[in-house]
Amino acid sequence: TPPSIIESLTHAQPTEAETAVWNQVSAVLEEAHGILAELQSYNGAGQEIREAIQNPGDLALQEKAWNAVCPLVAKLKRFYEFSLRLENALRSLLEALTSPPYAPMQHLEREQALAKQFAEILHFTLSFDELKMTNPAIQNDFSYYRRTISRNRLNNQQLEAENEVNNEMANRMSLFYAEATPMLKTLSNATTKFVSENKTLPIEDTTDCLSTMACVCRVMLETPEYRCRFTNTDTMLFCMRVMVGVIILYDHVHPVGAFAKTSKIDMKGCIKVLKEQPSNSVEGLLNALRYTTRHLNDDSTSKQIRALLQ
Repeated sequence: TPPSIIESLTHAQPTEAETAVWNQVSAVLEEAHGILAELQSYNGAGQEIREAIQNPGDLALQEKAWNAVCPLVAKLKRFYEFSLRLENALRSLLEALTSPPYAPMQHLEREQALAKQFAEILHFTLSFDELKMTNPAIQNDFSYYRRTISRNRLNNQQLEAENEVNNEMANRMSLFYAEATPMLKTLSNATTKFVSENKTLPIEDTTDCLSTMACVCRVMLETPEYRCRFTNTDTMLFCMRVMVGVIILYDHVHPVGAFAKTSKIDMKGCIKVLKEQPSNSVEGLLNALRYTTRHLNDDSTSKQIRALLQ
């Protein structure tokens, strides 16, 4: 792996040719920080909902729960809508990083600023999903919201917040939040769709771009001379999240996946690097590999790799 790519993943400025895509993605990434902060401080309306359910006759408590849930559902809608913008940003990056005539490695060297943005999208995605996985309030709040709306429909009561989230939007949000890792699922689907829509583009152009990035991250995490440059644990986490993100995308897009012997990703090496870190910082990432990949349980996956993820 050329050191220049390793440098670029930590700081790269866009060239003129990259500017249009870079600006589009940049606007999305700027919003990502706020989304993560909002999700981090999402405490849910568990208390109010419990009290309302326990005292169905107390209208004041019903209203209190409803007023607590509505602003939260507005947040959840914002997160969901952001996932759609993230999906468009990813598409633009994939188009730029796989377009002929360059090979994936050449692309990553030529368009270093875009490669870095791709890494930042994956970092956001895994950070979002780790927070979501450990926050049961999200689904509880949303299902209470939906139950209340359908109950009130039966009683012909229109609720103000219903205009916020119509039925079709609520269905789409339900599917999104039912996923263990909703943002990653959005990106996996988008990558799969990108490959199937670009029939003239060899699938390897996309998967090689992903496996190259996985390799870059693994090398950065494994090699002491790169590791000693990580000024803080954030950079380590960044690398680990990006590595896991590209592995999962590769596993969804590649016909035989990331775990087969023929895979271009050194899965054993990647999992070992993760397992060397403190378990509290990697448990979410190992879970993502366990539950969000497609081919882990295929017969072609070696027993050794399966045992590593037990």
